[in-house]
Amino acid sequence: MSLPRRAFVTAAAAFAAALTLAGCGSGTTGAAAELAPAKGSTAPNGTVVNLSPNQNRVSTPKVDAIAALVPEEIRKKGTLTVVDSLGTTPPLDFYANDDKTIIGVEPDIATLIGNVLGLKVEFNPVSWENIFVGLDSGKYDVGLSNITVTEARKEKYDFATYRLDILGFEAKKGSGLKVAGAKDLAGRSVGVASGTNQEKLLISWSEENVRNGLKSIDIKYFQGPEFYLALSSGRIDVYVGPNPSLAFHVVQSGETEIAGTYSGGGADVLGKIAATTRKDNGLVKALNAAVEETIRNGTYAQVLKRWGLEGEAVQSSEINPPGLPKPKP
Repeated sequence: MSLPRRAFVTAAAAFAAALTLAGCGSGTTGAAAELAPAKGSTAPNGTVVNLSPNQNRVSTPKVDAIAALVPEEIRKKGTLTVVDSLGTTPPLDFYANDDKTIIGVEPDIATLIGNVLGLKVEFNPVSWENIFVGLDSGKYDVGLSNITVTEARKEKYDFATYRLDILGFEAKKGSGLKVAGAKDLAGRSVGVASGTNQEKLLISWSEENVRNGLKSIDIKYFQGPEFYLALSSGRIDVYVGPNPSLAFHVVQSGETEIAGTYSGGGADVLGKIAATTRKDNGLVKALNAAVEETIRNGTYAQVLKRWGLEGEAVQSSEINPPGLPKPKP
């Protein structure tokens, strides 16, 4: 399944409008501070963004029939151990103004899943690569950290989708750069986080450019928000990452712009974000049913609206749908 190019443009515009949360602060330092909205920020739809550690998250009742799908080992301990990112990508996953409480759309959705399953949710913020290390070892039950379904990951993990995956390309304001495909980045210096589907997309685009007689993409790696300094200094032409967080930064800084958007699943697949668990551990059906219940009862929509991400809503949760294809040999 593919997403029409017009839909990407519309989604990007909606995100940029919905994520207008003015100011910076919360005590973080360096480039990370630019990502944090000011206390008392309000979205354009009038929703006040709660940045305190007292989140008053949207909640929903336990559903016994769905809770019964949870593997016995997890039911007995009564806790769903959720692994998430280190908390520097608002509005997806970031720190409250106490600099230690994880807030954002991902923790909110994890909490809803825990509600339906009758489990206490325990958040475990780690670096990106350690998300998968922890899932592989069984240390964590499920990952909710903007993880895209890919065909390669499906060999090791089971997925229950809960959001669309739309990537953004952030460039310096007034750059004139427009990104719609591989050729637009030929010969350009492009920043990305390693181990992500964005990296896989860039590598495949670079190879495509070389096959077509164009220059390769000069890929630069960043594992944190320091890429904003690289953008401002001109060390990179553009950065590719989750569109919600990039659109958030655009309206914060006023110095950059979204130069284009693209499906996180590539040209032929509608990219989707999913709750991720170790393959065949028996948990994915419970996760899928829990997300479906929140979509049905409306609490899912409430959470997305709370963070201005209505444009990323899925109509239903899917188990292991088509993902970003493996790179061609």
